[in-house]
Amino acid sequence: MNTQAMALDYIKRAGRCLRESRDALEDNDYPIAIRRAQECVELSLKAVLRCYAVEYPREHEVSDSLEAVGGRFPGWFSSRIGEFIRISRDLGKKRGPAMYGYEAGLRPASDIFSKKDAEDAFGWAQDVHDSCTRLIHEHMR
Repeated sequence: MNTQAMALDYIKRAGRCLRESRDALEDNDYPIAIRRAQECVELSLKAVLRCYAVEYPREHEVSDSLEAVGGRFPGWFSSRIGEFIRISRDLGKKRGPAMYGYEAGLRPASDIFSKKDAEDAFGWAQDVHDSCTRLIHEHMR
């Protein structure tokens, strides 16, 4: 499978995560909305890196790789890399707690995250996904 096919597969699955985030938000399941938003951002950014044939570490958070190759992207995307990095890092820190809570303190995920946290995460994920989708389709023309 080539890098473009991989990128298209990743961005498609990122869209699924985004829809699941929205559904969880509508169901007032804020931790899952955040977790799925993080997965959407992760897959969206990996799709862009894959589209441009950039190898990245097999980790959930790839902002360092994105930052390192930022000059390879069109200006409209490059100008937003700092924002995408901030979003990726923020949601990356919330990934585990959104699923498991703070186990050592016996604090469940549902006690940690608010509706606003989930709305922010969903909005960020939607923005990242839209931008990455646009970039991939422009690059493949």
